[in-house]
Amino acid sequence: MDGMHFSYRIAVMGALLIVALAVAGRPSLWSASEVDSIGRGNPSFQELSDRFTKLAQQKGAVYAFDVLKKAAVPPGIDMHLMGHVVGDILYKQEGINGVKECTQDFRNACSHSIVIGVLNEFATGDATIAKIRAACKLAPGGSGAYTMCFHGLGHGVFAYFGYDIPKAVAFCKRLGTPAYGNEEYTQCVGGMIMELVDGGGHDHDIWAGAHAKYLDPNDPLAPCDRSLIPHDAKSFCYMYLTPHLFEGAGAQLSNPDPATFPEAFSYCDAIADPHLRDACSGSFGKEFIPLAAAHDIRSIDQMSDSEYNEAIVWCSMAPKTEGQNSCVAQALASVFWGGENDPNASFRFCSLVIENGMQDACYAELARNIASYTHEAQRDALCKRLPVADFDTCEQSPHNTP
Repeated sequence: MDGMHFSYRIAVMGALLIVALAVAGRPSLWSASEVDSIGRGNPSFQELSDRFTKLAQQKGAVYAFDVLKKAAVPPGIDMHLMGHVVGDILYKQEGINGVKECTQDFRNACSHSIVIGVLNEFATGDATIAKIRAACKLAPGGSGAYTMCFHGLGHGVFAYFGYDIPKAVAFCKRLGTPAYGNEEYTQCVGGMIMELVDGGGHDHDIWAGAHAKYLDPNDPLAPCDRSLIPHDAKSFCYMYLTPHLFEGAGAQLSNPDPATFPEAFSYCDAIADPHLRDACSGSFGKEFIPLAAAHDIRSIDQMSDSEYNEAIVWCSMAPKTEGQNSCVAQALASVFWGGENDPNASFRFCSLVIENGMQDACYAELARNIASYTHEAQRDALCKRLPVADFDTCEQSPHNTP
């Protein structure tokens, strides 16, 4: 298995994220010999998964996560999904308290596994929802860690309900709270759509039936453009439909040909609602950053200028200016990643955008991200580095939540 298309996937695969467990200040636990050897021989995803499963069972999931953070692995291995392999074992070993061991280094796969484990163990009652919310609030990271936790949950919710969209959406709705603008609900739907597009590890045959039922080859935007997805969740649906749009344009997801990108972008133009069209076009940016990094999301903020430039060029292939701007904005959001990454990387990324309109969109998105995900002391310093036109937006802190 390779690339962006997964023939094997644990039922509970989590984001656009993966994990390391070396919590701040804790001595390093990993063995240099295991870090060097575990990825040798160009193993497939399944082979590497088996190796980490064995390591986690023998020495504990915390240890295995430490090795996972450092290990050299073949290009194209989805490191977020590999985090779920170890995260499922962590839940078996430590239960819901395991979420305290989860950091943001690899985009939430650890906390995703924990909350999905809670769902599978305790079913779908109100008490379970309370446990899930409590677990997500314990997930280390900034203000974005809590809501992204529900994206991972969406993968497992879809599998739990037999890949039935109406049932999964109904459960996701129960998760929303006014304090977070019901984003627990919409993130859950986003995870469900991601599972629909390239999941199937829990029960591949049932998933394949749902995949054929809900993804219409004659309508690349299905099911997002249909009543199955409530209007208030459609933007998250479009955000995670992107690999299906690549496929519709004839791309091989393991190594998509950039020549197919303009056609894939063009499907978004059929969306009448400008907000939803923006979400659809922007979603390509979130795919382009990991793609330029060969799917290794462990060091997004350490990507080279040439890798960032590759993603920027791909965004510029959108047929319309608004699509280009939306794409580069979401690529920036992927680099910033809710404040978890080094912010210097985000400023470097925007500085590489040459086209004026796209660069304006990049800095505007950076201002919104700084406002949403940083603390006041850090926010003031970062805002001063932005163009003057974006300073007021940066200072407003529009999305910080309790």
